[in-house]
Amino acid sequence: MSHLPSRRTVLLASAGSTLSFPTAAPAAIAATHATASSAPGRRSRVQYAYVGSRTTAQRNARGVGITVWRVAPGQDSWELLQTVPADDGDPDTQTPADAIPVNPSFLALNPDGTCLYAVHGDATNVSSFAVDPSDGTLTLLNTVDVGRRNPVHLTLDPTGNWLVVAFLAVPGSVVTLPVESDGSLGAAADVLELPGTPGPHKTAQLGPNPHQAVFDPTGRWLVIPDRGLDRVFVAALDATTGALTLNDPGWAQTRELDGPRHIAFHPDRPLAYVINELRSTVTTYKWNARAGTLTDLETLPSTAPSMTRDSRAAEIAVSAGGSHLFASNRSGAGDGTPGGPDPDTIGVFAIERHGGLKPVDWVSTGGIRPRFLGMETSGQRLFAANEVTDTIVGFDLKGDGQQLRPLRVFAETGSPTCIVWRAAH
Repeated sequence: MSHLPSRRTVLLASAGSTLSFPTAAPAAIAATHATASSAPGRRSRVQYAYVGSRTTAQRNARGVGITVWRVAPGQDSWELLQTVPADDGDPDTQTPADAIPVNPSFLALNPDGTCLYAVHGDATNVSSFAVDPSDGTLTLLNTVDVGRRNPVHLTLDPTGNWLVVAFLAVPGSVVTLPVESDGSLGAAADVLELPGTPGPHKTAQLGPNPHQAVFDPTGRWLVIPDRGLDRVFVAALDATTGALTLNDPGWAQTRELDGPRHIAFHPDRPLAYVINELRSTVTTYKWNARAGTLTDLETLPSTAPSMTRDSRAAEIAVSAGGSHLFASNRSGAGDGTPGGPDPDTIGVFAIERHGGLKPVDWVSTGGIRPRFLGMETSGQRLFAANEVTDTIVGFDLKGDGQQLRPLRVFAETGSPTCIVWRAAH
């Protein structure tokens, strides 16, 4: 890869005896890996981490594509196994012959972990990959052009037969793609257009902007937070045809200018939590799985009371035991602003008996713009991806998340935007 410009290189570094949080991206970094020790026996098996990234100058990106890491048990040993190169969108730089399209920014694994899927932000493509069960590496199966711009999220239905993709660019929509017997993708089966009046934000709410599409814990309902219409939609998927149909009623209306972005369901209670990007808030909903309806209960800021600058909330997750919720906050007024200068935060909230939230802490991510956070397969550790400062930071969940303890190891990789985890078979 030495023929590629330094903007498209990647580094994994050790943090030594204490976790050090860089706040500026390195000017040039070389592909390598690092190892750091932690408490032994925390994991019983090898895991693979798949990291998506942004790769284009339009996004001020330094990503190289999709990177695959081997995470060994006990020692938290991160070993770079593979880089799937992606186009950087620059006609003046050399692009590898086997490069996938630009910005493989969000990833999803199928239910049995044999295939991985990626959307290509700012483009019109979705790609599928076979996962080698022996070492976790990826082989491209196919890339389809859906003809709609800026896919930002994707999920598999419970059967693994349908891939559901949210397209953000106005007029945003949700598309279903059939998954073939070998894991590759077929042509689009259905397109769900979302109704409503755009919110008042002059640049972020110009029309429908679905930012996510996920199934509820029953697998019966597809829930779609729409940033542009200030609505959280609920739809049903016909598992035979791939057709999507809005429920009746088809949505929960939020406050204007909320900009709902992502949703997380409680693991064993009828509750759902939506992070609202534009106001940086979290709304608690009662979830009626029988009727497919959301009833709002309360809304709290995702940022600390001392936060006086612009912020755009990003990701939300509930701990495995269901006692705590985590929300990532990105400083700045959107991707066009630099964010910082101080590190961004993860808001930690206790989930109370009535389902509402109680603020516990705001923990530094040690970097800027944590677009993604999520737990690895054991549910004992949380990872945040700082897109602007090129770091992936891990935390131990103490007391099911009551405390976030920084790990001794962190990764540096260009413009990370998503991590998905797979336990070795």
